[in-house]
Amino acid sequence: MSEDSSKSTHFGYKTVDAAKKAEMVAGVFHSVATRYDIMNDVLSFGIHRLWKRFTIECAGARPGMKVLDLAGGTGDLTAKFSHLVGDSGEVILADINDSMLKVGRSKLRDKGVVGNVSYVQANAEALPFPDNTFDIITIAFGLRNVTDKDAALRSMQRVLKPGGKLLVLEFSKPQHTFMNKAYDLYSFKMLPLIGKLVAHDADSYEYLAESIRMHPDQETLKGMMQDAGLEQVDYINMTDGIVALHRGYKF
Repeated sequence: MSEDSSKSTHFGYKTVDAAKKAEMVAGVFHSVATRYDIMNDVLSFGIHRLWKRFTIECAGARPGMKVLDLAGGTGDLTAKFSHLVGDSGEVILADINDSMLKVGRSKLRDKGVVGNVSYVQANAEALPFPDNTFDIITIAFGLRNVTDKDAALRSMQRVLKPGGKLLVLEFSKPQHTFMNKAYDLYSFKMLPLIGKLVAHDADSYEYLAESIRMHPDQETLKGMMQDAGLEQVDYINMTDGIVALHRGYKF
């Protein structure tokens, strides 16, 4: 057995062959793609819109900039960036999952978001773009699903322009005991039940809950970003740390 094929990683709480994780994650998102937006609203009580709005504000996108919305899913951030960068700018919505890309492209075209947006199926661990391409990269609720997060962060750092900014919006660790216990109860009892009732898919939402718990906490992710070559890395906790926005720069 080769070294690569012998590596293992986590898929939720399960230990799996690292080479198979991407395919397993793809299966989850193929399953949930058509109901992804409504489930986000139901499961977060709409708060995900505020988290994303804050991310857009922190990005500081301006006309003429080139933005990569990585793991962009159904295009919530892409739609906002498209208006901010204008006709002279460009936004690329990239996702490893073709089902999510198709839903996102259809949704944005229905909204009239065309002209400065393009779509690329891409693996975050090996981005198919030249060095120093983007002014801004965002990855919202996608990094925890990546098999090799360190490779993905290095790849993002590589394709950022000098002076460019990476924003990682992701579920993280609640800061207070009461919130942590309440969040556990919600995640492992209510979330799969709602997934079963609304999306007819309890298993995928059980995986999503587990994947959140296996994701690095705030300080660990900060260190990983620094190790990837990003500078002035910081983070902002939202909703008591249920979600954190990490920011880093390339100089």
